Amino acid sequence: MSEEKELGVLRDQIDSIDQQIHQLINQRAKCAQNVAHVKEKYAGGEKIQFYRPEREAQVLRKVMDRNEGPIADEDMARLFREIMSVCLALEEPLRIAYLGPEGTFTQAAATKHFGHSAVGVGQVSIADVFREVEAGSFNYGVVPVENSTEGVVTHTLDSFAQSNLQISGEVALRIHHHFLSNSEEPEIRKVYSHPQSLGQCRQWLDTHWPNIERIPVSSNAEAARLASQEQGVAAIAGDAAAELYVVKKLATSIEDMPDNTTRFLIIGKKLTDVSGDDKTSIMVSSKNEPGALYHVLEPFHKSGVSLTRIETRPSKTGTWNYNFFIDFEGHAQDKEVAEVLDEVSIAVSDLKILGSYPKAVL
Repeated sequence: MSEEKELGVLRDQIDSIDQQIHQLINQRAKCAQNVAHVKEKYAGGEKIQFYRPEREAQVLRKVMDRNEGPIADEDMARLFREIMSVCLALEEPLRIAYLGPEGTFTQAAATKHFGHSAVGVGQVSIADVFREVEAGSFNYGVVPVENSTEGVVTHTLDSFAQSNLQISGEVALRIHHHFLSNSEEPEIRKVYSHPQSLGQCRQWLDTHWPNIERIPVSSNAEAARLASQEQGVAAIAGDAAAELYVVKKLATSIEDMPDNTTRFLIIGKKLTDVSGDDKTSIMVSSKNEPGALYHVLEPFHKSGVSLTRIETRPSKTGTWNYNFFIDFEGHAQDKEVAEVLDEVSIAVSDLKILGSYPKAVL
């Protein structure tokens, strides 16, 4: 058999498989529509929650568990994420508020979590994301909370102190920064970027552009926009911003830490049920007295509940009073976790559950 004939047989097989995939995707979409009809039937006039974060996490974990290759587990899960996004849009298109403008890493995190069929709208500030979701203008919001190089995003923690929104999910995004400019290198005199990004690329700039003026701006996307319009200007930004504003990459992946990762939180009004592999975030207020933090942490140690993060922020309720933000493994509905939270509530002046939610799958 000739090469042409062998390839022809394989291509016929691919066409046949594509047809089957096409039919199955449409069957899944019809099933998703039937789910919506059943929910509407039994809603009793209450607002229907079509998107269930715990259910989506369970589906994606099953996809990865049963995957046999050659496609990598995460790549297969991303394919299913998009299928689920399209099917969910048939029930109810999700409206997502994210820290904008368009082209930011927060937008990339929103797309990674909800898929391309969700309707994302950039907001000017983290406070605006919280405000718009609280007002009901959007189903969910996406905000950055910590970076592996630069640490916690304090504006996000402070917003939780004043908000009743719940955390319903998390996204971890690898951050790759590029040095962008449409000018010739000898002409470049200054570089724009978000303060966090300037910090994440500090060593690279010190080595390659020690004398360049570093100007902080509100977002990397804004930096790329300015670099697209001004002569002698560069920007530090990611792929999305470079493509959106058509700015050339003079150097790629310039972040100082190769594993540079930012964690984002999904915020909304609804509580999230148990998914089987969850985290919980709480905020506790404690007076400035000896052993305050010890009494907060002791119940976790006694019960063997694993802490994943602790942050401290000044409280607005009094001088030298602090809020402790604590992440730990488990769901607030778990018996062991519920007992720990009962003990913690006795030791503090105030305890606020910010949310129990599935651990990031992708």
